[in-house]
Parts: sequence; C-alpha cells; structure tokens
Amino acid sequence: MNPFLYLAQPADGTEGTEAVTTVTDACGADPGWLCRWMFERTGNELLSSASEWLIHRPLKIILILLGAFLLSRLARRAARGLVARIAKTSTNSKLANIRSRGPTKFLADADEEEKENSRAQARADTLSTVLSSIISVVAWSVALLMILGEFNINIGPLLAGASIAGVAIGFGSQAVVKDFISGLFMLIEDQFGVGDTVDLGHASGTVEAVTLRSTTIRDVAGTVWHIPNGEISRVANKSQLWSRAMLDVEVAYETDLRLAEGVIQRVADELWEDPEWGGDELMGQPEVWGIQALGASGIAIRLVVKTQPAMQWKVERELRMRIKEALDAAGIEIPFPQSTVWLRSQGEVLPAEPPPPEGIPVSEPPRYRADRRAGDEEDADE
Repeated sequence: MNPFLYLAQPADGTEGTEAVTTVTDACGADPGWLCRWMFERTGNELLSSASEWLIHRPLKIILILLGAFLLSRLARRAARGLVARIAKTSTNSKLANIRSRGPTKFLADADEEEKENSRAQARADTLSTVLSSIISVVAWSVALLMILGEFNINIGPLLAGASIAGVAIGFGSQAVVKDFISGLFMLIEDQFGVGDTVDLGHASGTVEAVTLRSTTIRDVAGTVWHIPNGEISRVANKSQLWSRAMLDVEVAYETDLRLAEGVIQRVADELWEDPEWGGDELMGQPEVWGIQALGASGIAIRLVVKTQPAMQWKVERELRMRIKEALDAAGIEIPFPQSTVWLRSQGEVLPAEPPPPEGIPVSEPPRYRADRRAGDEEDADE
C-alpha cells in the first residue's frame, strides 16, 4: 500500500465510494517529517495536521531562535577578540617599539602604561559595541524571516518593500552612512583619540570626544567644534607617540655663526641636563642642525628637540626664553626691522663692546663632533 494514500471505508461496512486521503491533504504541499510520519502511522488527517502545528512547527521556531542566539553570541565574541587585537596592535605595539629603542630612563611608567591601555580599551569597547549591534540585527532579522516562512507567509513582498525602502533611505542618508564608515575606519586605524592635539582642516585643537558620527574638538580659544567624520579629509595628529620642538633662531649677518650655534647648543644641553625637564618632557638630546635660511634681515639657525607627545610647545617656550637670555649675554643680536641714526657730538659715550668670543661658554653641535672624529681617523690611517 502506498504510505501516502489512505482508503477510507464507510463506518457501517457497506460498500461505497472510497475516499482517498493523501499526505498533501493532511500536511500541505510541503509536508514536514513529523506530519508525514504521523500520517504514515495513523492515516488520520486531523491528527497529522495537529502534530504539524502543535509539535513540529513550534519546535522548528525554537530551533531557529536558539540558532540565532548562539550564532549572535559566538559572532559577537569573535568580533570582540578581533577588535581587541586590532586596538592593541595599532597603538601599543608601535609605542612599545619606539620606547624600546630609547634610553632606559624614558621607558613608560605605570601611569603612562595605564593611560595607553585605557585608550586602547575605549577604542575596543566602541568598535565591539558597533559590530555587536550589527551582528545582532542581522542574525535576528534572518531568524524573523525564517519564522515567517514557517507560517507560510510570503516574504517576497516584504523583501521587495524593504529593498525599496532601503534604497530610498540610502539616497537620503548618504552623508550619515559616510560619517559612520569614516568613523569606523578612524577608530580601527587609531588616527587620533581623546586628549590628542589634532588639525582636521576645518579646525584644530584638543580632541574631547570621538563617536562614529562626529568628532568634538576644543581649540586654543576654548571654542568647541563638532565635525562630522565624513567631512574629515585629512588628519594631522600633533601628539601621537612622540613630538618634536623645532626652533629657527635668527641672528644678524655680522654674527659669528659658529659662536651662535655653540651658544644655542649649550642652552639646549643645559635644558636636557635639567632634572625638571630632561626626564619628563624630552625624549632625546637636542641638536643644532645648522643654517636653515638666509633671510632678508638675518640668518636662521635650526634647533630640534624630540619631546613627549604634546609637550613640544612647552619646550619651545622655555627654549626661546633661555636662548634669548644667552644671546643677550653673548652680545649676539637678534635681527629685527630697525633704523639707526647716528648723531655725532663732542664727548660722545660709545656703547660697551660685546664680550670677546673666547670668553663665552659654548657647546659643539653633534654634527661637528662627527666630522672631527672622521678627520682624526683619516689622519691616523695616513
């Protein structure tokens, strides 16, 4: 006998027209395994249909919900691990690599390490929250569509309507989507964080908040700027990992340039050896690079100092004050636009002569030391 056919006899045992019941009549065009199994065993249409609605379909819905929950949980855990790895790699490893090549006294202490870890943790939390939300929405949306299919609801029109609505929303919110995508990549790449001093083109200042939608910075005048991430075309971070104080000190054309370089180098070395500065603000010994420009009224001598992040402006202000005092003491003129009128009269008192160069303490710039050592080695070889 065909298991999908059941011949019904009249109850009184008399001969009559046989009623043929099929599994399609009992369970529909796409019968489930439980309904089919029940129909094969009992041949009862009502019992088979009831088993489909009371046992098989609720069981499938429960399995769909359980699968969506497990998939969402596992995907979110994987996303958190990936984001934590990205955050740690993009910031801490670079910082550790730079510090490992520096002097021992400049290794990060516990407070600085804690600050870096908290920044990486904040980035990881933000990214994991966003990715977890996206994963949850996708997983539960698919589960909802599968559940609607179990109730024989045609989801084709729903998908078509959702597609049309998505296209309309997409055209109307291109700027918002651009902001979110740009913010996501800025967080992943760690282009800047809260506390960094940045120049975003539209404004520059200290970052106070970073979200996927916008970035908030406060400039030196105290003005707060809210900039959509999609409008940030370039980022100049002035306080990430390390900074550099750079001064171009101008002296008059009549100045002995080697004497001026020596005075500037001495002042910078004194700042380096100062315990209040060298151990906290500076990351490398200052260097006088030499003549930077021949200007209209003076000659610019460049001094550079590697500093801790965002400390270059403080170091530059201190160096300017000390260099000005040292140049005045050495009788070296800092040029500025001026006019000199000499009125000769009898008994004129002439200004005091500047001190002779041999009486002024100086320090030799590092590049001169290297040239001198190279020359001594050549003489020794000859």
